[in-house]
Amino acid sequence: MQIQDVKLAVIGLGYVGLPLAVEFGKKRSVLGFDINARRIAELKDGRDHTLEVSTEELGEAKHLEFSNEVEHLAQANVFIVTVPTPIDEYKKPDLTPLVRASETIGRVLKRGDIVIYESTVYPGATEEECVPVLERMSGLRFNEDFFAGYSPERINPGDKEHRVANIKKVTSGSTPEIADLVDAIYKEIIVAGTHKAPSIRVAEAAKVIENTQRDVNIALINELALIFNKLGIDTEAVLTAAGTKWNFLPFRPGLVGGHCIGVDPYYLTHKAQAIGYHPEIILAGRRLNDSMGSYVVSQLVKAMTKRRIQVQGSKVLVMGLAFKENCPDLRNTRVVDIVRELGEYSIDVDVYDPWVDADEAVHEYGIRPVDKPADGAYDAIILAVGHGQFLKMGAKAIRALGKPEHVLYDLKYSLAPDESDLRL
Repeated sequence: MQIQDVKLAVIGLGYVGLPLAVEFGKKRSVLGFDINARRIAELKDGRDHTLEVSTEELGEAKHLEFSNEVEHLAQANVFIVTVPTPIDEYKKPDLTPLVRASETIGRVLKRGDIVIYESTVYPGATEEECVPVLERMSGLRFNEDFFAGYSPERINPGDKEHRVANIKKVTSGSTPEIADLVDAIYKEIIVAGTHKAPSIRVAEAAKVIENTQRDVNIALINELALIFNKLGIDTEAVLTAAGTKWNFLPFRPGLVGGHCIGVDPYYLTHKAQAIGYHPEIILAGRRLNDSMGSYVVSQLVKAMTKRRIQVQGSKVLVMGLAFKENCPDLRNTRVVDIVRELGEYSIDVDVYDPWVDADEAVHEYGIRPVDKPADGAYDAIILAVGHGQFLKMGAKAIRALGKPEHVLYDLKYSLAPDESDLRL
């Protein structure tokens, strides 16, 4: 296959797939496929509820069509899979969306076709888990009748500076010739350039360690915050001072959620355990980061008790539910840990987040955010997510939501040190 013969389809039109399809749609004909009919209708109407792509950008993708009809995929010969790869309740990789997408593609796979995966997986998953599904569904033989590639996504939800086209892209293919073609396809849209990995497994491993590294680094800073809090030292002041050294990494403590950092390490540790190695540092970092919600609540309860604020039956406002600032993404948000832990103390919790869809919050977590917090109603306020709206309010307006005697916990260092009562 030559690059001029490529007929492209992107499977999965979420935070990763839609921006990718839009960029390709500015250059060449591409089919954007998703099994969610409501999502397809929304996109055909020029709207993206994830806010990753504007109506104007959708309009610029002149060659992009949308469909949820499997038979429409038959027109493509290169398929890019961008479905989620979550973990289950036991923190084990859940490859169900990836397997189902592979089954769908397998029904229409033809001789000479290429399937490229972007979803985060453990090293070996593409060839060990996905390819056998493609072979079983199509009756074709891998690397004889059809081929595979892997090019890990690097989307950062809500980030309007680092977009698909200006983030360097790792590419790979199941044969040297396919690796060259996969690389050439992405070079059509990636102005930041590409890095061709020597194998699919290398590309898979590179992806999974990117966020594992961040997770471990944040775990270290979270542990330092716990130590400094016991010592009565302001963590942010310490990090600011240490940050004057040229090679000190600027990580900050906090909740670690989202679709990547809080999930990807479990894909690597799963594979490590499968081959007989028990990871120490990675899992220790995961345990510490997963415990931060309960730590935040314990600090808040202590502060309330010291001020003789009755904890049981008190009313607390949690500002922010999305996993990060200025983004509606609720996937794996760890703010829910705070909400649930507060509930263990019989505290009445209001959650306020102007970015998130209330119905989605109810569906995913059983939490319905309030439309507007009540003035002067709260015994404590936790500024959990640094949305621009909250920063614009400032400390005075935020404190006006509290009772005359209340505790303000600034989890994101959004306020000046003297404007809050607690910081992580």
